[in-house]
Amino acid sequence: MNKPPVISAFLPPRRILMGPGPSDVYPQVLAAQAKPTVGHLDPLFIGMMDELKQLLQYAFQTENDMTLAVSAPGSAGMETCFVNLLQPGDTVIVCRNGVFGERMRQNVERCGASAIVVDNAWGEPVSPEQVEDALKAHPQAKYLAFVHAETSTGALSDAKTLCALAQQYSCLSIVDAVTSLGGVELKVDEWGIDAIYSGSQKCLSCVPGLSPVSFSAKAVARIKARTRPVQSWFLDQSLVMSYWGGGAKRSYHHTAPVNALYALHESLRQLASEGLEQSWQRHRDMHQLLKHGLNELGLKFVVAEPYRLPQLNSVYIPQGVDDAAVRKQLLEQYNLEIGAGLGDLAGKAWRIGLMGYGARRENIALCLKALADVLTNH
Repeated sequence: MNKPPVISAFLPPRRILMGPGPSDVYPQVLAAQAKPTVGHLDPLFIGMMDELKQLLQYAFQTENDMTLAVSAPGSAGMETCFVNLLQPGDTVIVCRNGVFGERMRQNVERCGASAIVVDNAWGEPVSPEQVEDALKAHPQAKYLAFVHAETSTGALSDAKTLCALAQQYSCLSIVDAVTSLGGVELKVDEWGIDAIYSGSQKCLSCVPGLSPVSFSAKAVARIKARTRPVQSWFLDQSLVMSYWGGGAKRSYHHTAPVNALYALHESLRQLASEGLEQSWQRHRDMHQLLKHGLNELGLKFVVAEPYRLPQLNSVYIPQGVDDAAVRKQLLEQYNLEIGAGLGDLAGKAWRIGLMGYGARRENIALCLKALADVLTNH
């Protein structure tokens, strides 16, 4: 028999997380997660879930009854929307202006549906004109899928206009709000969004591992009208809603991540306490501070100013600067994490996050001072 390994307790350092996620977590959220675990069918926990649903509806600005947190990260939220709505043979207009638009395309094809791709350059928003051209050219399309806030580039697309186009051409909209929820204006009901997903670890400043989702009444009707079962048992919303439905009667579906849901409840309480509009404004204000400092350092933004995400700032790496060496130095000397570029921007850009609890002045001051020191000595 093998001897048991001798391993010390893991003691992570206190990092300042200014990458593309996870973001700095509210101290109150970390404390909430440490509370005693109860059963996932405990009456007190069920009462908390009802509150959590109300808080999610506020964050999404929706009255959708099917609003809940998937017990898995944002990528599972993405898959939840696609596998519940799509059936083999469906046609989907997919907008691709970065890594996560491409992931949407892959989800479409894994569902046996056909993806009509609308491409825009990395760093640019989705073009409503190109989307309308695609909708006109493919009247059989049932869905329009796009990323509201493209995390790989820091570009913000016009979700309100794109959803209006979807409605005009009798499509349901599927929207990636992983990085936008809580950080920029987002109004699910007013804009007519049909299926939307996000992540707990971005502007909500919660621990990673949960994915808020919401489905409109039209989307729910489409799910109920399916002619074949959803290909994923775990993500099948017709089964999950029997657990997340209101009231004391809940049927067992899976063992919910109890303590992580405590954390999400507290992070959404923090958002509600601040107020959505105030949160959106704080992210804008902190972006302006960071932008001014980055400009003084001579760093150039990837995204044109009208389309920049305040919470995710992509800047080009100066010529001759070693990307990995700078990020390693920031981490080792300043306990500061910024993100590397993805895809077309790998090795060409840094991604600096200002998300949720992380969007505050002291983080910006540290980031700018650390970057200045490292770049001067590089």
